[in-house]
Amino acid sequence: MPTPAELTAWDRQHFWHAFTQMAEYEPMVIDRGEGCWLVDINGRRYLDGVSSLWCNLHGHGHPRIQAAIAHQLDKIAHATTLGMSNVPATELARRLAQLAPGELNHVFYSSDGACAVEAALKIAFQYWKQAKTPRPRKQKYVAFDSAYHGDTLGSTAVGGIERFHALYKPLLFDVVRLPPPDRRRGDAQVHLAALEKLLVERHEEIAALVIEPLLQGAAGMILQPPGYLRGVRELTNRYDVLLIADEIVTGFGRTGRMFACEHENVTPDLLCLGKSLTAGTLPMAATITTDEIYDAFLGDYTTGVTFHHGHTFGGNPLAAAAALASLDLLAEGRMVETTVPRLAEMLARAVAPLAEHPHVGEIRQFGAIAGVELVADRATGAAYPAKERRGYHVCKRTTAGGVWLRPLGDVIVVMPPLVASEEEVALIGNTLAEAIDYVCGAKDLASSL
Repeated sequence: MPTPAELTAWDRQHFWHAFTQMAEYEPMVIDRGEGCWLVDINGRRYLDGVSSLWCNLHGHGHPRIQAAIAHQLDKIAHATTLGMSNVPATELARRLAQLAPGELNHVFYSSDGACAVEAALKIAFQYWKQAKTPRPRKQKYVAFDSAYHGDTLGSTAVGGIERFHALYKPLLFDVVRLPPPDRRRGDAQVHLAALEKLLVERHEEIAALVIEPLLQGAAGMILQPPGYLRGVRELTNRYDVLLIADEIVTGFGRTGRMFACEHENVTPDLLCLGKSLTAGTLPMAATITTDEIYDAFLGDYTTGVTFHHGHTFGGNPLAAAAALASLDLLAEGRMVETTVPRLAEMLARAVAPLAEHPHVGEIRQFGAIAGVELVADRATGAAYPAKERRGYHVCKRTTAGGVWLRPLGDVIVVMPPLVASEEEVALIGNTLAEAIDYVCGAKDLASSL
């Protein structure tokens, strides 16, 4: 067995981490998980305050999910789904079709959320070429500034966070952009008027609109005005534009409904799922679509209308078994109806003391998801200089205090597993408050760290 010192050295020398400046990286190697806690190779414990990047629902090492994976492993770990199926992936497809809103009946599997969005973009593009009334001019997408949909080239193209994607601009297709539908910058009608003006002018060339329903996650948990999503659905229907809902963050209960679209009785044409689909245990994602879109891909082989797209591990039986076990847990405990509202109340209480903090501009919460925005001056709303990286240093401080959080710039995301206790949620709030006091109370940040 390698020693902690060897693992630390290998991590630094060989492991290239995502979204991490490796010149500044300080190794943190996790050995195991226990409920809502992570334990590193030195035995230090950290409360998982972001659900291992927004996907762990039931805590680490849940016995029901572990048993489901082990049971499936005794049968088969992987078989291709190109031209064949497997039992758990078939059962899961039916289950997702039953849970999804409206007539979303057809499930296309991939390995992660970015690939679920990528599939949706390609399905929408191909659909308009093969629809009963083909509209081949429809090749553009509407997307929002500050949106995040993943890091494949297609999902990057419809993303709108400059610091993530500016470098790759020459590789990306053009997208029709709108300002983010931020409730602080107008009600639903203000934002919908801008969308309708765009659709009136360009709907004949627009294949689909891509949206994160109700909130833009990686933008800093930016909340949309009530009624906006409903209005988007009405306008896209009116102007024959497909609606792609990216519920990779909001799916599976965190907002208080199984899917965020349900809050406004919206059924998209394509629904993208990932992250919490397997409760954060194994990689799996899905793109779910309607009968009308699916039927456009049916025909004789010689027609070429097949969806020529796929992933080696799409529909993996181990991942599907984990997803089915997670869905069973959600249903049996009525977690979306009971656990999530309780967790949302606990989370609101935990972050409430920060509401008047001189260096907290706003607390944005939807269900069991919260974002705490740091500012240099609450009275004026002035932001910190980006080079100071206050959010990063706050999270370093919480980690030292035993709570693992990760920032989005100067917005601290708090999204614990659904099974977090009141004591654990309170610990997140108290540790975060101390860290903000320490880091944001320092005028000379460098000398205080």
